[in-house]
Amino acid sequence: MERRNFLKTMGTGLTVAGLGTTVGMISVEEALAAYAPGNTAQAYDMVAVMNGEPVAMFEKAIAAMGGMEKFVSKGQTVLVKPNIGWDASPERGANTNPQLVAKIIEHCFKAGAKSVSVFDRTCDNWRRSYENSGIEKAAKDAGANVVSGDVESMYKTVSFPKAKKLKSAKVHELVINSDVFINVPILKHHGGAGITISMKNMMGVVWDRGFWHQNDLQQCIADFITWKKPTLNIIDAYRVMKRNGPKGVSINDVTLAKSLIISKDIVAADAAAAAIFGKKAQEVDHIRLAAGMGLGQMDLSKLNIQRINLG
Repeated sequence: MERRNFLKTMGTGLTVAGLGTTVGMISVEEALAAYAPGNTAQAYDMVAVMNGEPVAMFEKAIAAMGGMEKFVSKGQTVLVKPNIGWDASPERGANTNPQLVAKIIEHCFKAGAKSVSVFDRTCDNWRRSYENSGIEKAAKDAGANVVSGDVESMYKTVSFPKAKKLKSAKVHELVINSDVFINVPILKHHGGAGITISMKNMMGVVWDRGFWHQNDLQQCIADFITWKKPTLNIIDAYRVMKRNGPKGVSINDVTLAKSLIISKDIVAADAAAAAIFGKKAQEVDHIRLAAGMGLGQMDLSKLNIQRINLG
């Protein structure tokens, strides 16, 4: 099976949490069995891991990418940006998995990071979101500095000269000043953007995000990365909210996908994650727009991708 066909089908046949049923098409296992592995003679552009727990999948993925030492050097400051937007427990699939966040922080310190910070500009009350997501405790236990995203003075105005709609925004100083920026979104449904993944997760680093919703949300999502792209994108697709996003109504909105994607290319990462969700990349406007602006590769057949099945 060609790479593009694999990534159209990976993530289908997923088990709905609590129901034990599947959601359409062929299974991840069938797709993986029919696909030739990536070319190990060169560095991978992306690693996709399936059928494991969040920490185990990340361990395999970062090792295949060459280790965190490829992205974090001794003495550097690191920002790890998960989705902590909602006052919801991990089982709801609204926020990034806390154990995954903790393990990423651990690897950053092992690579020699001077400090690791974690924050998000939440939608629900930030204290409750930080606590009930489980991310605050997990990040602190791993040694990170957990910072409120609710202090406007910590946001500085940045201009985006290459943007089409989003010409400037107030961006958190951690994004501006950190040496390494690791983006850790969760894949889920979103009522406005269709789905939210790596690029959409950037709305959690700006203060004035209302402008995005009022001035062509999809273009603004693409515009932001004309200014700065994360050093690394690690997509949590363990629990995937298939409807009623971005917060969800109940655990019945969640599908157990048991997948993780890691890539330096934010557009490619989102294109692959969209396939897990059952969408073609070109069907997601902000992915298509970003690719058209030359901000990343949407055509996954042009990438060297390693697939790892832990099942």
